Amino acid sequence: MSENSKFSPGPATGIGSMPGSDTREAAKTVVGIFGGGEGMPYLPELSARGPGADMIGRTAGMLVELYARVEPSGWRIGDRPGRDTRRARSWLREDLDAVEEFTQGYEGPLKVQAVGPWTLAAALELKNGEAALSDLGACRDLAESLAEGLRAHLADVRRRVPGAELVLQLDEPSLIAVLRGQVMTASGYRTHRAVDRQHVESTLRDIIGVHGDGPVVVHSCAPDVPFALLRRAGAAGISLDFSLLTERDDDAIGEAVEGGTRLLAGVVPGTDGPLSDPAGSVMGVRTLWRRLGLNPGLLGEAVAITPACGLAGASPEYARKALGHCVRAARSLADNPE
Repeated sequence: MSENSKFSPGPATGIGSMPGSDTREAAKTVVGIFGGGEGMPYLPELSARGPGADMIGRTAGMLVELYARVEPSGWRIGDRPGRDTRRARSWLREDLDAVEEFTQGYEGPLKVQAVGPWTLAAALELKNGEAALSDLGACRDLAESLAEGLRAHLADVRRRVPGAELVLQLDEPSLIAVLRGQVMTASGYRTHRAVDRQHVESTLRDIIGVHGDGPVVVHSCAPDVPFALLRRAGAAGISLDFSLLTERDDDAIGEAVEGGTRLLAGVVPGTDGPLSDPAGSVMGVRTLWRRLGLNPGLLGEAVAITPACGLAGASPEYARKALGHCVRAARSLADNPE
């Protein structure tokens, strides 16, 4: 088992995005719910503020010697930093200031999120309007820029929260589409060619390596998560929407867990609605464990409970309830693994 795979994310955490635009309130909520040993606090993302606070824009703002601006069709790589880059960086500093304020004296895991290289390549446009994914040279340049940006970002967070054990989450919702050649071209009439799996894996390994011995989680809320590929690339944990798993995933999940990979199981709905009792929320996790013949005593250590996806589309009140529910559901799982 690698050193990376021995990390403990704690019983529960969130994905990243939160509703609203109040940075301090979001940081206070996340640290208050998860910061007392109940889970893993994280750096909130508040996309409601507009372009640059969204997942793609925030990560584009981290890039080194590559810049992006907002066009009607989305984010496009440009020659120099402009208003959109400055705004993205300003909001990230604001978010970091808030987390720093509420984590004074904190010791334990702290998660920061960024878009992974392949979802970024599928989302960022080149000057001709096509996705960077259309040009493997552009993909390589993007990955190198992302690696440098993440090194600087992680160093900044370490300085601000010196007691934190940093966990890096790479958001890769488009990874399956990249592997299968399902990312649409600008015209919408065809798709970009599938990228070779070994190349995808190699690039992910390079980005994961940026965190050194620190653990990296890959999050994907799409079906058919490529467990084996992510494990080979060095992911210490895999975060997913639990409702999208099928029995076809059983063998891959069993191998991942037995190999020390942590599962961040998204079982709590990410948008407003009724919440079941905590034990009911994790019933599917227990069922999976029994089906795989895994040791129930491993559950509390191997699985963290999360929302199914980000909470940007939820109300602030529901977001607080959902995160608190994750903590209670994780407690239920640990107390009654069978």
